[in-house]
Amino acid sequence: MISATPERVYELVSDLPRMGEWSPENRGGAWIKGATGPAVGAAFKGKNRKGAMRWSTISTVVTAEPGRDFAFDVSVKGFAVARWGYRMEAVDGGTRVTEYWDDHRSKVMAKLTGLALGIPDRVVHNTAGMEQTLEKLAAAV
Repeated sequence: MISATPERVYELVSDLPRMGEWSPENRGGAWIKGATGPAVGAAFKGKNRKGAMRWSTISTVVTAEPGRDFAFDVSVKGFAVARWGYRMEAVDGGTRVTEYWDDHRSKVMAKLTGLALGIPDRVVHNTAGMEQTLEKLAAAV
């Protein structure tokens, strides 16, 4: 639970440059292709880091419902990678936030990228990262 309104949480998770403050892997992002904020179809370039490895992604917003849901599809060099999102639900004292991730890579691509990044199990890795992100997000508000 995060001690803020769902609308405030939405503002934070959809503020791409600030995502780097909370995520252990993402370093933030910037709107591209004429986009200026979270809206379905808006694109952004995300920056990521794991140890010495650095890479960027292109993402497209697929859900932009203030106070309810923010989600985007991620691709690298034209290949679908994943869908990331945040669901918000008002509860007594604040907002229940659920961060979610759906892997869109083929099994071969998942194996290859796991080897390249030193992440043998992306589910375990991302689950730990999501927990850290939500803890830092809660502390920020």
